[in-house]
Amino acid sequence: MAAQWERAVVLRLGRLTGLRGPGIFYIIPGLENVLFVDKRLQTLDIPNQHAITKDNVPVEIDGALFFLVRDPSRAVVEVQDYRFATSQYAMAALRDVVGGLSLDELLGEREQIQESIRNILEQRTQSLGIHVDSVRLLDVDVPEDLKRMMSRQASAEREKRATITKAEGDKLAAFNLADAAATMLNSPGAMQLRTLQTIDGLGASASNTIIMLPVELSELIKGLPLGNNESDRQS
Repeated sequence: MAAQWERAVVLRLGRLTGLRGPGIFYIIPGLENVLFVDKRLQTLDIPNQHAITKDNVPVEIDGALFFLVRDPSRAVVEVQDYRFATSQYAMAALRDVVGGLSLDELLGEREQIQESIRNILEQRTQSLGIHVDSVRLLDVDVPEDLKRMMSRQASAEREKRATITKAEGDKLAAFNLADAAATMLNSPGAMQLRTLQTIDGLGASASNTIIMLPVELSELIKGLPLGNNESDRQS
């Protein structure tokens, strides 16, 4: 009896006669034997693989492979152990793809790398009746000294962006202040309103002492003629 997810590969005197299942089926005792194949989605672990990137950086990568058997007959007849063969293909494809990439590409283009490995595996295992569903890279490990260098580089990049952002903010603030000064110069009433806003912003605090002067007095002081120092001493 074959379960819903199984197919039975029947061999009669060593020759393939076909598939049976799911459910109950009959074989000829002594003349036929059965090999059961699981057609569900299967998972294989890709153990740590040591590889060297295109820019000569040693890395260690592990991952997971998801596949299913499309043709149980070919998976039994064409290869001795289809799970072991698929696992070896996956490890070889992973090393081949990583060897053709730089470290920056390896760290920044994970989706493309996974798809490249899947395509290579699909081509190599299609003849075995196996369909590769997906490949997932779980961890990319680089040397410790390189990790520290990458951390310093990331910190420098963040500091650079912060400096540029602050400079752009200062520039925009300067433009706005210049526009505000031009507006107040052309409108004396605007300057008075700004003065009142500043006084109101000081608040009623014991640490602040505010002396109020009439605006007309300040304008009168500005209009007084200033003589030179020699004429002032003579007078």
